[in-house]
Amino acid sequence: MRILVTGGAGFIGSHLCERLLAEGHHVLCLDNFLTGDEENIAHLISNRSFELIRQSIVDSLELNGSLDTILHFASPASPPDYLKHPIETLKVGSIGTLNALELAKSKKAKFLLASTSEVYGDPLVHPQPESYWGNVSSIGPRSVYDEAKRFSEALTMAYHRAHGLDTRIVRIFNTFGPRMRKEDGRAIPNFITQALSGRPITVYGNGSQTRSFCYISDLVEGIRRLMDFNFHDPVNLGNPEEKTLLDLAKIIVRLTRSPSPLVFQPLPTDDPKQRCPQIQQARQKLNWAPKISLEDGLKETIAWFSKGIV
Repeated sequence: MRILVTGGAGFIGSHLCERLLAEGHHVLCLDNFLTGDEENIAHLISNRSFELIRQSIVDSLELNGSLDTILHFASPASPPDYLKHPIETLKVGSIGTLNALELAKSKKAKFLLASTSEVYGDPLVHPQPESYWGNVSSIGPRSVYDEAKRFSEALTMAYHRAHGLDTRIVRIFNTFGPRMRKEDGRAIPNFITQALSGRPITVYGNGSQTRSFCYISDLVEGIRRLMDFNFHDPVNLGNPEEKTLLDLAKIIVRLTRSPSPLVFQPLPTDDPKQRCPQIQQARQKLNWAPKISLEDGLKETIAWFSKGIV
């Protein structure tokens, strides 16, 4: 297949490009490198089946030739990134998604949207099933990401219903692994870089808020299965095993053998207290569930971070 991955130089996008190339597909990677990193795809550049397009999906895009699938992963995804780039985040979720859908429509291509567990906001239902509509502030600081993704979902479903576009929506829960940026701002890269550097590890609130962490190879496998499954409603992909952020920090201190002390800072505005996917749909429809344990995934991730820190 000839496949376009928007945001293909990002953390998840680059792993998807790698997987698709390994399967023998021709991959077009589109990225403007606002938060993507050229190092993530440096090892792919020499592959004749890989093309890099340096531009934003927000700008008009014309591609020659056929296109079988579009995987729309372009967007800042970590709180520091979308708080630093609020307008760009809203544009890529609206104009960018519209452009990607129009391209899919013109090419008669399958379209897969990377959505997020953030559409659930600070959930009042736990764990979160796809049927839950969420508890989201439309004007809070995180709304630029939350509402962009919610709009992207609405637009994707509108194209499916109005134009018969073959669409998929994946709601991605916390994912980690090699190629995350040191300055990403989310818990695992923060804790690992602080631990490896011997700096105090910053825990927000009292650390009792929970997250569920899925290793990148498990997520990519789930996305790949969803691509081939004829289902148009959103599907959660994530690890249903919860950990408090305090427990996560302690695990990372142990695995890195770090002397770093834990320090506590005020909880950020609208930070969700709980985040855990209900994955019955993925189990039943995709025969998918995560296989990599948190500790095994952390060991791989710590080893990758160590190359640039230690």
